[in-house]
Amino acid sequence: MKTIQQEVRWHTVSAEESGQRIDNFLIAQLRGVPKSLVYRIVRKGEVRANKKRIKPDYKLKEGDLIRIPPVKVNERPDLPSANLEQVAALEHAILYEDDALMLINKPSGVAVHGGSGLQFGLIEGLRALRPKEKSLELVHRIDRDTSGLLLVAKKRSVLRSLHEQLRNKEMNKQYLALVRGQWQKRVRSVEAPLKKNTLKSGERIVRVDAEGKASLTRFRIQQRYKEGTLVEASPVTGRTHQIRVHALHAGHPIAKDPKYGDTDFDNTMSRLGLNRLFLHAWQLRFLHPVTGKEVAFEAPLDDNLQQTLKQLTAQ
Repeated sequence: MKTIQQEVRWHTVSAEESGQRIDNFLIAQLRGVPKSLVYRIVRKGEVRANKKRIKPDYKLKEGDLIRIPPVKVNERPDLPSANLEQVAALEHAILYEDDALMLINKPSGVAVHGGSGLQFGLIEGLRALRPKEKSLELVHRIDRDTSGLLLVAKKRSVLRSLHEQLRNKEMNKQYLALVRGQWQKRVRSVEAPLKKNTLKSGERIVRVDAEGKASLTRFRIQQRYKEGTLVEASPVTGRTHQIRVHALHAGHPIAKDPKYGDTDFDNTMSRLGLNRLFLHAWQLRFLHPVTGKEVAFEAPLDDNLQQTLKQLTAQ
């Protein structure tokens, strides 16, 4: 792909753009530029707000005059073709869409964004499908192996409103997980601090650690089976791998979890046909940023999860 050398640009921050961090703003403005370069030009003082040096976490204010230095950028946004089979399939994953937001039933195995060797992720695919939408942004994330509801904002003001609901714990997210063993009825929540770790192999893993961040997940039994328990999990905090690690901490790892699973349990589930992590974001409730009314959405389990449940023996 050809690159072009930009000249210095001056950008006046609009009301819609205010409130976001300068690094995120630049990453969106300079599509095709590595994030490492974006952070470097900010640290070196090449990016300025109102002629003053700023830090990467500086939050834009309406009316700010931003200096964007000359950098080499891709001539076209580095997006996949909308005709690619994987991208076109995302159209069928859209459960709801209006002028403010989109609700996606993300398939298992699809990363929410590109990187780590992936050419593109779900958000890049959606941008290819909706080229006229200039501000498509993920409101939250779910793991690559997890399926289910993912919320995407179409406007900065909508993104800010939904992020505020997340911070204030006004957004309710419910997951379904099939776990090993018989979940104890008295265990209605798991509150354990979580800390990210990087192994020598480079793999990132999360563990319960006293020095970690406070984390809370509520659990409720949905159905008991001879082979395990279907539980509903509601994360109060939003840490990486939170439900998966909290389930393991409670003694009930999730079926077919490649990082935190139990080999014998996973082998049993494989024989029943399960070929993926049994964790699905099935319900989402929040206040619509435009109407102010509470809305609720549900995403059905995919065929593999449904067929697996049919193979289990109910108690």
